[in-house]
Amino acid sequence: MLYSIQKMSQISGVSGRTLRYYDELGLLKPKEISNVGYRKYSDAEVDKLQQILLYKQMGLKLEEIKTILKNPDFDLKQALEKQKKQLLLERNRLQQIIETVEKTLEGMKGKYQMTNEEKFKGLKEESIQKNEEKYGQEIRQKYGEEVVQVSNKKYLNLSEDEFSDMQVTESELLDKLTTYLSQPDINQTLAKEIFKLHKKWLQFSWATYQSDAHKGVAMMYVMDERFTAYYDNRAGVGSAEALNQIIQYYA
Repeated sequence: MLYSIQKMSQISGVSGRTLRYYDELGLLKPKEISNVGYRKYSDAEVDKLQQILLYKQMGLKLEEIKTILKNPDFDLKQALEKQKKQLLLERNRLQQIIETVEKTLEGMKGKYQMTNEEKFKGLKEESIQKNEEKYGQEIRQKYGEEVVQVSNKKYLNLSEDEFSDMQVTESELLDKLTTYLSQPDINQTLAKEIFKLHKKWLQFSWATYQSDAHKGVAMMYVMDERFTAYYDNRAGVGSAEALNQIIQYYA
């Protein structure tokens, strides 16, 4: 069965203008073109258009999608499973935010009194979800599922004071890193203070501290541009490299 461009647009919700643009790009060619120039699409093009729309929802650009569609080794099933996992994490994160907002509103109306633990639970759960979305795959490959789950559980069970102390510890760490960059010296007292602060910060979520694992985390800061950007954007360019050097020296 063949579909006109109007029918294809009706089925998919994609405008005729966009379908013509996809044709010009070589992204989605019609099955055939009639003698009078009308585009005709088959079920194969319908399926291909669905893939294109899925990839767009995953944040891919049209040129990237075009490359993928031409690659016979691309694993669509694996890509969709990864996207599904990310969407489920995002759904859970949003649901937790909604629940916290609802309880806060109820508290403002005098209908519900939030405990201190509940006030911070949503923040901690959101932090874990964001961390999972950004680094979940990498940290599992490096440390294993069990270690990650234990770490997440310990973090969620932090008391209000512990959670606050963790935030203060990281803030102090970043401030000292910024100062250290102006006069870097691995042997100075400031370097050792930075190491101790980072170790303390890790221990808020680590079940047990291991120096080799600490060095491994520090190495990720310079090997993964996302970690590098996290520190460089907050403490100054070069802070991720400086922190890695300090940890490798003192751990």
